[in-house]
Amino acid sequence: MKIQCNGIGLEVDDQGPRDGEALLLVMGLGMQLIAWPDELVSMLVARGFRVIRYDNRDVGLSQGFDQFGVPNIVVAALRYTLRLKVRSPYGIEDMALDALGVLDALGIERAHVCGASMGGMIAQHLAAAHPRRVKSLVLMMTTSGARSLPQATPRVRRALLSRPDGSHPARVVAHLEKLLTLIGSPAYRPEPGGLRIRLEASVARAWRPAGTARQLVAVVADGDRSALLRRITAPTRIVHGRDDPLVPVACGLDLVARIPDAVADIVPGMGHDLPLQLLPHFAAGIAENAARA
Repeated sequence: MKIQCNGIGLEVDDQGPRDGEALLLVMGLGMQLIAWPDELVSMLVARGFRVIRYDNRDVGLSQGFDQFGVPNIVVAALRYTLRLKVRSPYGIEDMALDALGVLDALGIERAHVCGASMGGMIAQHLAAAHPRRVKSLVLMMTTSGARSLPQATPRVRRALLSRPDGSHPARVVAHLEKLLTLIGSPAYRPEPGGLRIRLEASVARAWRPAGTARQLVAVVADGDRSALLRRITAPTRIVHGRDDPLVPVACGLDLVARIPDAVADIVPGMGHDLPLQLLPHFAAGIAENAARA
């Protein structure tokens, strides 16, 4: 369903008992709400949660910002390296207000929040700026953005910035499959064809690379969130793959050190994805952290 919040239209999926504990799932860069596996949603609903997924602005079926054009990623990266201000059409703070707007539109006063990758950055802003709205917080495969932290390898960065060889859906799917295999979990590979089937469904639903580019510039412009982390009061769990090639595990350990009373869940063999084999582990961890509230 489409809802209006924070002045824009966002696509929302709302499942589970209306009187259950609300759980807001915030997805990462360029990813749609369906990137949260249905199997995980079902596991969480079975635990009594009211599970809310949504498409971030500029991706999926949510409102786009094509009027701002396609940003120059290379220029944004260079300005960041030179410690110059990076200009973006909107910020991660704005996307945190989108998340807050989803809760407002659904009449939810407080919710458990789980953010993955860029979604974890959004969740950091949400929890720091609006502590009374966040009952518990799970941050998956994300970072504070501190400059001292290790970065992805050059190979992974090149793959992230590469483009499909054409606009035909089959070529787009092949491109995404190659990228996600590169950054995925080495110990938890998908079943043959399984990843391709999910990507075909995603591309058929929406393929908006310009929106992803604008989101990426917003991430670069957001910079270091370390100062925000001290203001997070919700019980926090940091879930990170020990073998994440995109956001190295040191980034997860840094969050544990910076967020008061945060607990670590460092998963051997996990990369930068949500392997189906680990979904029961993730569901149990989210529920365990919610119980800390």
